[in-house]
Amino acid sequence: MLKRLILTLTVLLMLPISAARADEYMDTLNLFKNAGASGSLLHSAYGYAVFPKIGKGGVGIGGAHGKGRVYEKGKRIGDTSMTQVTVGFQLGGQVYSELILFKDERALKEFINGNFEFGADANAIAITAAAGAQAGTTGGTSTNVSGGKKDAKTTGAYRKGMAVFTVAKGGLMYEASVGGQKFSYTPR
Repeated sequence: MLKRLILTLTVLLMLPISAARADEYMDTLNLFKNAGASGSLLHSAYGYAVFPKIGKGGVGIGGAHGKGRVYEKGKRIGDTSMTQVTVGFQLGGQVYSELILFKDERALKEFINGNFEFGADANAIAITAAAGAQAGTTGGTSTNVSGGKKDAKTTGAYRKGMAVFTVAKGGLMYEASVGGQKFSYTPR
């Protein structure tokens, strides 16, 4: 009886956490839907991966990590995680959201089949304003963002079937580094 009560209380306590986590994904998608080019590309994208929070920090050597979800034609098909290691001049920490759009089925399949990488990025993100550019050696991306999470405006285009957008959520990071983002995928 006591075990059943504990289990019931645990499940009831976890419900708001699950709902809040789901809202975090919807809030992030709405942010990108209303941010210019990311919204129009999202509307016509075959699929996408959304990361509500990626934490990044470094002093000389840096790293970043975040968890996200992958969608095909608007339906969730799995989970993903991103890990990044960078080397170069960098100091500080930041949190940002990231959206990866897949123009077609081929681009989505390339992302979910095995470990996927974007490489060689250079960016500067301060407080809640951001500007960045990424050039992928294996996948390729194109990105520009300005403003904070309430007033972000994006411009971008597909490159090799993918487009990446980021919006800073907070922090301060000075960076001139080389590194790559590595993604793993787990089907649902």
